[in-house]
Amino acid sequence: MTADPLAPLDLAFWNIESAGHPMHLAALGVFSAGSPSAAAHAADLLSARAAAVPGLRMRIRDTWQPLAALRRTWPAPGTPLTAVLRRPLAAAVRGSLAFGGATREPDPGFDPLDHVRLHPPAADFHTAAGRLMGRPLQRTRPPWEAHVLPGEDGTSFAVLFKFHHALADGLRALTLAAALMDPMDLPAPRPRPAEPPRGLLPDVREVPGLVRDALSDAGRALDIGAAVARSTLDMRSSPALACAPSGTRRTAGVVVDLDDVHRIRKSAGGTVNDVLIAVVAGALRRWLDERGDGSEGVAPRALVPVSRRRPRTAHPQGNRLSGYLIQLPVDERDPLARLARVRTAMDRNKDAGPHRGAGAVALLAEHVPPLGHRLGGPLLGQAARLWFDVLVTSVPLPGFGLRLGGDPLGAVFPLAPLAPGHSLAVAVSTYRGSVHYGLVADGAAVPDLDLLARAVTEEVTTLTAACDH
Repeated sequence: MTADPLAPLDLAFWNIESAGHPMHLAALGVFSAGSPSAAAHAADLLSARAAAVPGLRMRIRDTWQPLAALRRTWPAPGTPLTAVLRRPLAAAVRGSLAFGGATREPDPGFDPLDHVRLHPPAADFHTAAGRLMGRPLQRTRPPWEAHVLPGEDGTSFAVLFKFHHALADGLRALTLAAALMDPMDLPAPRPRPAEPPRGLLPDVREVPGLVRDALSDAGRALDIGAAVARSTLDMRSSPALACAPSGTRRTAGVVVDLDDVHRIRKSAGGTVNDVLIAVVAGALRRWLDERGDGSEGVAPRALVPVSRRRPRTAHPQGNRLSGYLIQLPVDERDPLARLARVRTAMDRNKDAGPHRGAGAVALLAEHVPPLGHRLGGPLLGQAARLWFDVLVTSVPLPGFGLRLGGDPLGAVFPLAPLAPGHSLAVAVSTYRGSVHYGLVADGAAVPDLDLLARAVTEEVTTLTAACDH
């Protein structure tokens, strides 16, 4: 594999990161242990298999020397004069544009043992995961880790996979982690059509189209900026969702029966995702009232990421994300009315599409030069609090059962990165008939994350009962 420049959004994630706000996403998988040595065997398997997965060998390196890149691309002796003149000039252009960026490239010193770690037995997997989530990944080597956590009772073990968001989005992280599971027969991805070769200068016939695209991009940027400005006019969040960074993390997981979610959807309308988001709104209401903060007048802005990938097609490695921004109706007393308001807001976003509106700020990363990401990344991270109040994301998982060393994966909790100034992030996945909520919180700001986890379960029960009446 050769060096690959980071896509703009990947570069943004790479530069937003700070010691107090690591930008890795994760998944905590819980396996049934067939023997007392199952966890140690799983760690050995992960180490052995990681060496054969090319994507796990990729490190991220900053690029500050375009002239060095130019020298590496100089043509060999005997190359025709036209190519000699063309290639260095093209490389110089690319190098100048990439100045201040970063590349994804193979690590010649890659050692799986630097990334796969077997820990002492854990009394509680989520307590251990919270401590590990607060530790940034090592930026000088491939930015991923797999932590194997044996259970104290010997009947289960867990694996916490951590991937830097610049290395993988949720779908690619799933692909990389699944490559470490037990082999199984899967359909081969459809090949991506080859891109036509591009000249140094555009074909004159393409100029009108390029002008239209540029005007469209400018219009879209203005639309997104205006939508973000409008969203700040009706900010009705809660102090409980904002905090100064402590550098610590807590995690919690909730398992919900998917059949209950489908019953609610069929009775009240909307999509499964509408129901899952409405459950978050209701759980936040319960949690705020129980901890004494109060939910009256609270309608925090939730960022709901939208993938721009097609899951069964081969893709480039970069993140391809947009998003929807909605107000969670935490202040609504009636659970079915909360669901109706979520459904209306999501329908409105879908009608506009993922390329418009305040949630599509990620698309603007494509129009910022690499040096701009490097210089503005820290400031952009601090501005996340002005953009949204809580992340609610859905992470795709396969419908079939996964195994590691023959031991079945029983539950998997997705864990999202926490933005600066935020105290809570929520990720949701569906796996084998169950919905798994993964909650990540600032450890100092949310010492009662278990109360929010319990509120998620209670809200599903409340919605089910409301639909049965």
